[in-house]
Amino acid sequence: METEQQELPPYIVPPCPRDPDILYRDEHVLLVNKPEWLLTVPGRHPLNRDCLINRLQQDHPSATIVHRLDLDTSGILVVPLTRSAHRHISRQFQERRVEKSYQAIVYGPLKQSSGTIDLPIARDWSNRPRQIICTERGKHALTHFTVLEQTTPERSRVLLKPVTGRSHQLRIHLASIGHPILGCDMYAHERALAMSDRLLLHAHRLSLE
Repeated sequence: METEQQELPPYIVPPCPRDPDILYRDEHVLLVNKPEWLLTVPGRHPLNRDCLINRLQQDHPSATIVHRLDLDTSGILVVPLTRSAHRHISRQFQERRVEKSYQAIVYGPLKQSSGTIDLPIARDWSNRPRQIICTERGKHALTHFTVLEQTTPERSRVLLKPVTGRSHQLRIHLASIGHPILGCDMYAHERALAMSDRLLLHAHRLSLE
């Protein structure tokens, strides 16, 4: 007996009232702070065209994208304004010479004040866009973490330094050790999800040439 697989309705991103903050600009680059709930680049659906790069190009037509942040992640992005800057920065990302760090509020107290999460990540094809920890077909994924403070018995603020850049790496790595990021609608348990109305993950530092 054959059954037809029903397609899920497209996800339409809610409007984001906040504009990105320009933290620095010169003739080569912009450094911007992306608000949560703003796409970095346009989505596939025609109603998901509003995004960081389209807004920036209104005043900076030559702006291009070399890296991204998830829709519900806020924080700093470097945006090239020239072809030479794009090539130069893109090469640094490819060679993993760009240092990135994030801060997150996670569920519960961590037993270790610092450590490394080394767990391979693969696509969960039956539940896209989710990812899974998979030793058989997963790609190498490495995250360093440091506990900054335990704000309440159920909340800890952590510094995260991803060495690799797999999709949802920080979210799934933290969830895999029992400390999901608050407000994460993909990997957090119900209690951690209910503790914030947004994903409490912020890209707060970027170091590059």
